[in-house]
Amino acid sequence: MIKISPSILSADFAKLGQQAQQMQQAGAPWLHIDVMDGHFVPNISFGAPVMKCIRKDFDGVFDVHLMISEPLRYIDDFVKAGADMITFHLESDSDAAATIDAIHQKGLKAGIAIKPKTPAEAVKPYLDRVEMVLVMTVEPGFGGQKFMTDMMPKVTEIRHWIEESGRDIDLQVDGGVNGETAKVCFQAGANVLVAGSYLFSKPDYAAAIQSLLPTD
Repeated sequence: MIKISPSILSADFAKLGQQAQQMQQAGAPWLHIDVMDGHFVPNISFGAPVMKCIRKDFDGVFDVHLMISEPLRYIDDFVKAGADMITFHLESDSDAAATIDAIHQKGLKAGIAIKPKTPAEAVKPYLDRVEMVLVMTVEPGFGGQKFMTDMMPKVTEIRHWIEESGRDIDLQVDGGVNGETAKVCFQAGANVLVAGSYLFSKPDYAAAIQSLLPTD
């Protein structure tokens, strides 16, 4: 199933709840929440308290992307703030298996993310344990970067492994997604697209979301 997950990193933080609500009304079933600690990535965004504040304005899926050094330490905080799915980076300092277990023990879906320089093979040992794989198509840390087309073979390879596994695993792409690059992502095998600046910069959110979806 195709899903669009607007990244609130590109929203107007003075209107965060309002814009989250508007995105859901425009047809976005998920909301992508980029959490950055200034250590794992050079930027700092926001944490669980901000997320908790917008939970009342968005009753869809909170798709939480932890770009932090020690995700395992903060699972409880994001669960309490209303997360539905938590994705963390395999490159982080936390033990991957333990982090997946901690997420599942709280009744949430778990996802694993990889940076552009991390090979597809890194996710293979975890495909029997997660509900989503996220392939970064920019270097994580800042919005508005240029889409890395050379990440698409990685997406295709992971999609092949997912199909082989027989499990229902979402394959998400994050970074530089717009009306043109969305087509490339779907062709490569992704079914969940994160879009930030492309969506929030448009006056008509519904039309912007529609422009990302396949036409056939």
